[in-house]
Amino acid sequence: MTEDSQRNFRSVYYEKVGFRGVEEKKSLEILLKDDRLGILPPHHESHAKVMMYRKEQYLDVLHALKVVRFVSDATPQAEVYLRMYQLESGKLPRSPSFPLEPDDEVFLAIAKAMEEMVEDSVDCYWITRRFVNQLNTKYRDSLPQLPKAFEQYLNLEDGRLLTHLRMCSAAPKLPYDLWFKRCFAGCLPESSLQRVWDKVVSGSCKILVFVAVEILLTFKIKVMALNSAEKITKFLENIPQDSSDAIVSKAIDLWHKHCGTPVHSS
Repeated sequence: MTEDSQRNFRSVYYEKVGFRGVEEKKSLEILLKDDRLGILPPHHESHAKVMMYRKEQYLDVLHALKVVRFVSDATPQAEVYLRMYQLESGKLPRSPSFPLEPDDEVFLAIAKAMEEMVEDSVDCYWITRRFVNQLNTKYRDSLPQLPKAFEQYLNLEDGRLLTHLRMCSAAPKLPYDLWFKRCFAGCLPESSLQRVWDKVVSGSCKILVFVAVEILLTFKIKVMALNSAEKITKFLENIPQDSSDAIVSKAIDLWHKHCGTPVHSS
């Protein structure tokens, strides 16, 4: 049995007997070891050398950015990661004063969240870079379809709530970019976010839909009391943080309810 099948078997077994996300707490550390994001080669004996090369590349790019005065020692770390990513992808603007593009804002939000999960700056940059690349390649066609899927599953769970959103003209104005493009970075705290991103990295961006649905179900009374798209959107962009762990757990339950056991369902 391969490592992937062993992991998936354990995950499925634990979840069937009622334990949700047994391996999620250290998921990003596990990813560094088993190459889920393509950061390390499959042969463990090569890891030390590859990490040395990655660190050297990181320092070289950082030095280049300092030479051209795009970053300094006072630059926030997440912005440093963004400039490094721009330089390596050939998208560095002519001046650091140029306004950020929407994709840059997404990278910055994810990088800020990743900083809370990964202590080492080199690891943090490489994981952020691979995570964003996965969103831009593997999920490029899937992400734009998630708002439609959100309405579909919300209708199945609570059609009255969806009707209210539509009557308020809020359905098209929900914070879809925050939910789906940024994968809830800046919306959920690190402990909850890590559990969601674990599923995304493992092969399913549809988990994002069920987190969004569960947010609406959890705060149904509050949302139903709001009668304008602006008020609803503002509330959903700043939901209370103390319910986030329960929301993610229930979202995983919904995911299984509607998709069976979607180990790698996109």
